[in-house]
Amino acid sequence: MYKKIILALSLEHGYSTRALEVARRLRAEDGVIQAVHVYEQPSSNVGAYLDEEILAMAYAEARARLKERVANAPDVEPVMLKGHSGMTIAEYAASSGADLIVVGSHKPGLRDYFLGSTAARIVRHAPCSVHVLRDAD
Repeated sequence: MYKKIILALSLEHGYSTRALEVARRLRAEDGVIQAVHVYEQPSSNVGAYLDEEILAMAYAEARARLKERVANAPDVEPVMLKGHSGMTIAEYAASSGADLIVVGSHKPGLRDYFLGSTAARIVRHAPCSVHVLRDAD
């Protein structure tokens, strides 16, 4: 059983009740689950043309969507981070002492073999166990 579980969530994909069920089954009796979403800011080329207020509003909207996603799960703490999804989740797992990351993954396409998916990056760089759910909804 795991004491601290990170449930990696993408706000662009559907909420995975299956992933949450897996995290709950793997959690120790006194363990915690954190639903982590990484907000990826626009690249500096694009960001240079965007107003700071617009960027702040986009971040606030993403934060609200994350809280809404876990509103019916009182045992899950929402955590919003900024950065690149795969690396930021792995770094957060290391700094927060997580011992498991649960992440969904789609069937890989050709692009994934060249660039790597978020789940693949997490698996390569995570300091802890990673449970990958194929075709998470």
